[in-house]
Amino acid sequence: MTIALIYSFFAIVAITANLLSQEMTLALYSGAFELAIAILVGTAVGLVIKYLLDRKYIFKADTQPLNKDATQFIAYASTGVLTTMLFWGAELTFDYLFGSKEARYLGAVLGLSCGYYLKYQLDKRFVFTRRLSS
Repeated sequence: MTIALIYSFFAIVAITANLLSQEMTLALYSGAFELAIAILVGTAVGLVIKYLLDRKYIFKADTQPLNKDATQFIAYASTGVLTTMLFWGAELTFDYLFGSKEARYLGAVLGLSCGYYLKYQLDKRFVFTRRLSS
C-alpha cells in the first residue's frame, strides 16, 4: 500500500509540473500550434520529473553509468508512448467537447491518472527489472 501512495503522490507532482509547464508555455508563446507546443513541453517536464522520482524511490534502481541510465530512460520513455497517447487524447477530447481551459485540464488529469496506472505496470515488468540491493 505504501508504494501505491508514494507513486500516487509522485504522479500528482508530475501532473502538477506538467500542467504548470503548459500554462507557462501558453503565457510565453501565442502563435501557431501553441496548444500542441504547450502539451509537448508539459509532457517533457512531467516525464523527466516522474522518471527521476520513480527510478530512485519507487523502483530503487541502481545508479548506473550515464550510457546505461540513458538506455533505461529511453525504455521508460518508450513505455510512456501509449500512456501519453491516452493522456493527450483525453486532454484534447475534453478541449474539443467543452472548449475551456478547465475542461482541458480535467481531461489531462483523468488521462494522466489512467496512464500512470498503466505505466507503473509496464515499468515494473519491462524497465526497472533490477533493484538496488539493500
